[in-house]
Amino acid sequence: MTTQTNDFARALNSGRLVVTAECLPPRGSDAAYIADFSDRLPSNLDAVVVADNPDTIRSSSISAASLLKRQGRNNVIMAMTTRDRNRIALMSDALGAAALDISAILCVAGNHQSISICPQAAAANDLDSVQFIHALKDMILHGAGLGGNKLSSKPELLVGALAQPYLRPMELNLLHVRKKISAGADFLLTQAVFDIEGFELWLEAVREAGLDKRVAIIPCVMPIADLNKARDLQRIGTYGPIPDAVIARVEKAPDAAEEGIAIASEIAVKLKAMPGVRGIHILNAELASLVAAVIKRAGIDPGGDA
Repeated sequence: MTTQTNDFARALNSGRLVVTAECLPPRGSDAAYIADFSDRLPSNLDAVVVADNPDTIRSSSISAASLLKRQGRNNVIMAMTTRDRNRIALMSDALGAAALDISAILCVAGNHQSISICPQAAAANDLDSVQFIHALKDMILHGAGLGGNKLSSKPELLVGALAQPYLRPMELNLLHVRKKISAGADFLLTQAVFDIEGFELWLEAVREAGLDKRVAIIPCVMPIADLNKARDLQRIGTYGPIPDAVIARVEKAPDAAEEGIAIASEIAVKLKAMPGVRGIHILNAELASLVAAVIKRAGIDPGGDA
């Protein structure tokens, strides 16, 4: 159970399925992009998760999160990538996020900068994601800053992390999960789920270890909008394995986007029925309209009893 008292914490503690969606900040400095994107997302989402330069250089996650708050989004989760910040910047931005009433920080290691983002950049990697989780939790619970210095006030934040359900061997996978939970993660977002059987094997192992009782597990679904995107994702593997059968369905469909919505919705229905799943996160690759379509077809109404 989470100990913070914001709306997202209450949703996680309620026992119902939470529904969240991704927001990719703009590739430029257009503030109106965030307003338009927010308007096209369902108004009753439990939270919007702002990504932090996952694929290319984008506007900062903290500015996008602030703009979403200005648009009336009560619960905003801000990803922070340890690749791009040393520990001073990490903790400073986390304190700034708390001052902006951001609900949670998602601690992310980040893809290597050579993968299309900016090969010329030098990575920071001063803390890894587990160390960052631990440092954040020290600030939140004990008001402990860098080097043990006391903060003037404790930030009100939840702490999230990423899980990789398809990492094998399973013993190594569970070790990574345990480390993040022990460091203080309140919730785990997973890679996008396309391989249901592989995910279920992981979730069974997590349940057998009792880890689902210690952290909220929120698997991700991703509606694929076109065949080329599907093939690229399968080749790169960043979002997890995509079975050939999924690619074949998109290839044969008269409308690839509609088929992508159907596949994501079918996966969401199966996921929400699995013991240990506490929510569904919808990745959308800048296409906000896909979120509402998946929610409607899968019957996962945010704030409802689904």
